[in-house]
Amino acid sequence: MLPRLRSRARSYPRATVVLLSVVGYALVLGTFAGVVPAAAFPTLSQAQVELFSHAIAAINTTATVLLVLGWKWIREGEVQRHRKAMTSAFGLILVFLVLYLMKIGGGGTKEMVGAPELVYYAYLAMLAIHILLSVVSVPVVLYALTLGLTHTPRELREETPHRTVGRVAAGAWILSLSLGVVTYLMLNWVYAYEFSRGTGMG
Repeated sequence: MLPRLRSRARSYPRATVVLLSVVGYALVLGTFAGVVPAAAFPTLSQAQVELFSHAIAAINTTATVLLVLGWKWIREGEVQRHRKAMTSAFGLILVFLVLYLMKIGGGGTKEMVGAPELVYYAYLAMLAIHILLSVVSVPVVLYALTLGLTHTPRELREETPHRTVGRVAAGAWILSLSLGVVTYLMLNWVYAYEFSRGTGMG
């Protein structure tokens, strides 16, 4: 089964990216809109939401480090290290997505309060850029990953746009994750916040 899926992804990388992107967008938008049934998520207390927030920040920080290392290693010609770093970072992002959807759907969200107006607007700007990059980078990241997992190093260099797409994907991903960690620190450790229950808490 896996060789067959790999062969199809190799033959139709763009179609693979479209399919995976649509599934990912549907899960996230469906959770925020309350379309995904509340029963799909465990009911989380505020304390559990706190733990999820800390775990998500740790995952994003680790993924950022792996992305930076992966970028460094490919520039040094360390192809296998690069591949392991990038696939590990993607695996962590999948874990992040599961925890994030559980936190939103079964727990809730937090909104910053008590910060100076300038700081609050800076926080909102960083959060907006983080979210925008997270959304628009999904197909780019998936395309780079699909090419990377279905082609040899020689093919990637000579027959695909993996190098160019990978640079865009890694750059957007690193910036998005970094801003996510910064806003997490501001919200959870620097300023106060208000907790708002999510779709799954009823």
